[in-house]
Amino acid sequence: MNMVFLGPPGAGKGTIAKEAKVYYSIPHISTGDLFRAEQEKGTELGNKVKSIIASGNLVPDEITIEVVRQRLSQDDTKNGFILDGFPRTIAQADALSNIVNIDKVVNFVVDKEAVVKRISGRRFCKSTGRTYHVIYNPPKVEGIDDETGEPLYQREDDQPERVKTRLEVYDASTAPLIEYYKAKGVLVDVDASPAPEVVFDSLKKALTK
Repeated sequence: MNMVFLGPPGAGKGTIAKEAKVYYSIPHISTGDLFRAEQEKGTELGNKVKSIIASGNLVPDEITIEVVRQRLSQDDTKNGFILDGFPRTIAQADALSNIVNIDKVVNFVVDKEAVVKRISGRRFCKSTGRTYHVIYNPPKVEGIDDETGEPLYQREDDQPERVKTRLEVYDASTAPLIEYYKAKGVLVDVDASPAPEVVFDSLKKALTK
């Protein structure tokens, strides 16, 4: 099954995608991961992406589309895939339709206030990469990593005002895709507010309809 995951930042798409790729035995393709991989390999494309991101600009559609096209041409996508982070715009969706047929688009629905609470509560340990949440997954000692004793930090992008801005950007650019795919008859809504295992069960049911 060829799938696209849609939903605002903090909807838990990445968490569910990890479960789904194992359950359905298909790759989870994140455009962010693809860009990082190209940069690490030092390819011409990777260097171009690196300079664009370093200058604070968004990666142009034509580059993003080409990276996705190359990834979808690999053998492991023959039985399906999960696209996460692409398409982000109608133009990208049109380009994707010329590359491959999409069977289902899963729209992860979550209340904006819940998203702000989820994201602004995240805390990270720089050396271990361990992730915490002040409400849902707190460290044993407030503000301290369980393993190393280092102080935890909050990403700038995770501060409440930044999160609200990110949601506005999502609404403006990506939310129109919901109507786009609804018109094509491939969109399914999944309530992303419960615990991940409940959301995953809802996903499996939605995909059998």
